[in-house]
Amino acid sequence: SEHLLPQDWGGPRGGANTLAVRFDPVVATIGDRPWIDDEWMPRNPIRVWVRKAQYNFGWDWGPRLVSVGIWRDVTLRRYQGARLSSVFFKTLEITPQAAQVAVQVEVERWTDLPALTAHIRLERDGQSIAGAVSLSEGERGEIELELPDPVLWWTHDLGQPALYDLTVELYAGDQVLDTYREQVGVRTITVDQSPDPDEPGARFFTFVLNGVKIFAKGANWIPADSFVSQVDESRYRGLLELTVAANMNMLRVWGGGIYEKDAFYRLCDELGVLLWQDFMFACAPYPDHEPEFLAEVEREAEAVLCRLRNRPCIALWCGNNENDWLGDMVHWQQPGFRFPGWQICHQLLPAIVQRLDGTRLYWPSSPYGGNDHNDEREGDRHNWQVWHGSVLPRRFGQCPERHFTPEGISFRHYAEDVARFVSEFGMHAAPVLETLRRNVPAAGLRLGSPELLYRNKDDPKDKGNHLMASCTGLPTTLEQYVDFSMIAQAEGLKFGIEHYRRRKFHCSGTLFWQLNDCWPGLSWSVLDYYCFPKAGYFYARRAYAPVMASFKAETNGSVLLWIVNDTLAAITDTIVWGYGTFDGQKLHEEELEITVPANSVSHVAHIPASVLNSGDPARRYLYVRSARGLFPDNRHFFVDIKDLKRPPADLRVEKAVTLRLRSGQADGGVEVRVA
Repeated sequence: SEHLLPQDWGGPRGGANTLAVRFDPVVATIGDRPWIDDEWMPRNPIRVWVRKAQYNFGWDWGPRLVSVGIWRDVTLRRYQGARLSSVFFKTLEITPQAAQVAVQVEVERWTDLPALTAHIRLERDGQSIAGAVSLSEGERGEIELELPDPVLWWTHDLGQPALYDLTVELYAGDQVLDTYREQVGVRTITVDQSPDPDEPGARFFTFVLNGVKIFAKGANWIPADSFVSQVDESRYRGLLELTVAANMNMLRVWGGGIYEKDAFYRLCDELGVLLWQDFMFACAPYPDHEPEFLAEVEREAEAVLCRLRNRPCIALWCGNNENDWLGDMVHWQQPGFRFPGWQICHQLLPAIVQRLDGTRLYWPSSPYGGNDHNDEREGDRHNWQVWHGSVLPRRFGQCPERHFTPEGISFRHYAEDVARFVSEFGMHAAPVLETLRRNVPAAGLRLGSPELLYRNKDDPKDKGNHLMASCTGLPTTLEQYVDFSMIAQAEGLKFGIEHYRRRKFHCSGTLFWQLNDCWPGLSWSVLDYYCFPKAGYFYARRAYAPVMASFKAETNGSVLLWIVNDTLAAITDTIVWGYGTFDGQKLHEEELEITVPANSVSHVAHIPASVLNSGDPARRYLYVRSARGLFPDNRHFFVDIKDLKRPPADLRVEKAVTLRLRSGQADGGVEVRVA
């Protein structure tokens, strides 16, 4: 700190030294900075002046907790004469016989040294290739290596997320000055944006991993805590293992949070989860007219690129969250208006990504593309017609509209969406009752209490009533609210995911909002703050299964049965679909032999309206199952959940179960018998 006097530094050379760090209140450092002209974000607009996690200033799913402090490890390193300032590993080309890879090395030196050489070694399971590059003529060198019979990095659903050990040693003569070690993956990743010949005027937005088109299945990731220093590797692992267990192969690291800790990215590499990585700008104009601010953003982006570019899990760099879309809707009468911050995501960041990476697509914003930055025909889309009531589609120059009614926000509108890639969509749900009991005083555990409403940061706080009214009916107790909100969220996610997956590859991905929570609140998450899954988690897990069967109702009363196969092998199966009643009657049942090619979708059955017209639709449902267990059983209701007429369940216990719970004491324990 500049406020320390020399005598405070620990005495003469060779003695003890003191490293002092001073923290100032974040808001105080912003001072009296003015509002930016064209401010569109009423929630804490001062946040745009400081480069810290934007969600700390409050969001519609999290509290305002503006933290400050050291939240990552701090190390003191000693070097002699020179160091490795940057190492970049990249895959250039993959053929059936070999992979061409390159390693770029940059050094920083501050004394005269003999010729510097970087020795590179890449190894896995006893296989090793090595090479060296001279750095005598500059601070950067690059070497290309051929890796025979490479083991590729895949997402967990398509193969093995194989990793190689990369070691780079910096030599001055025979002396090792510095060593870099990291695990890397051999893989290529691109995004196909070619015209869609089957839907004229539209373009694909399909990730291609190692030459294979993939359907991205996943969710949006927000910071796992309001106080990010609390998130350790075990917490990351728990959340990411639940991600994999839900058949997700991609997460989007949302732009209002943080660039996560190294452990997060390392675990995504190990578990085979791709990441759509936003730069940390969200829902606001930013002061790119200030040279000092722009210079700080440039340093930030360079540091982020150099830290993360070796991660095979990173699939795409994205400039911001919703800035282009919101800026256009505010200035809908001025199509093409360059909002404050436009220079950052359209000039500064793409140039840095190209200079320091160049192996992945840079995407200016999310959503982005087409005629309206939330166009259904190009790029990615945020579908907030459901829940928020935004009217879609919209075009440049058109005044934005909202229909905030039960009909206007119904999840049935997902069936109208022909988007290419849906990177946000979702619905609120309460967490489990145990989470509320841990955080809401007993007197507040009732509908409408101030204590409960405090946990809901959305506005208005009764917005979920519209969703429940059309799906489950309105709750009258807290217990009903937990159940009804979860059912509505789960049914909505199921309906949307099934629709989008049936459109594979016209639609090539669904990342719903949101996976997790930063505090114990009411939100769009499917895993609450304590990682208790909501019903939506289990519904999404089934809807994201590698092979999925689903029903699609037609306007003429018939129903189509579809099979989606995301695996890389054709499947052959015997399936059974049927039409029955909730009291156990089978009104119709058929057995079909099906074959679905690899990585494709097939319509396998047409169920005519004449088969389905008999009797009360509120008492009947369709079902489908796989004889080989290739996909989860599925069903289709003809009316909303609230209108189903089901007889009371007849539950019987046929076996007694004994549970023995033991403590660490030799004589401790309790036995519970359930009969």
